[in-house]
Amino acid sequence: MKSQHPKILVFSTEKISDPAIDLAGLLKKHYPFTVYAISVPCSSGIKPRWIMRAFEKGFDGVFIAADGTDCSYGEQCTERTGDIIQVTHQLMRDKGLKPSQLKMAAICSVCAEPFVKHVTGFMKELETLRQAQ
Repeated sequence: MKSQHPKILVFSTEKISDPAIDLAGLLKKHYPFTVYAISVPCSSGIKPRWIMRAFEKGFDGVFIAADGTDCSYGEQCTERTGDIIQVTHQLMRDKGLKPSQLKMAAICSVCAEPFVKHVTGFMKELETLRQAQ
């Protein structure tokens, strides 16, 4: 049986978006309790199969808290992460999943408020998608 709240897996980056997520907690910014985070060194290193595995394991949505232009691993981080999203969107369509179940946004190290807004908004979108099914 599905939880009443959609589950979101967040891929966050160790040096950039992880501190923002930590800051959200320190500032007592509330976001859904069904949001789970996994740290990765760089968002451009995420594999489409990892995202697909999250859906196989019951996650309703995946959010990539990307480095954006602040990535210390390379200048093309945002473009490479975007390419990963495109490939994964096609895999999702092939499996009958909606591309809207995968989101990406650049989250800087002090972007606690934007992080909370992104995941809260994403949660609402997933709830609407669930109701439509």
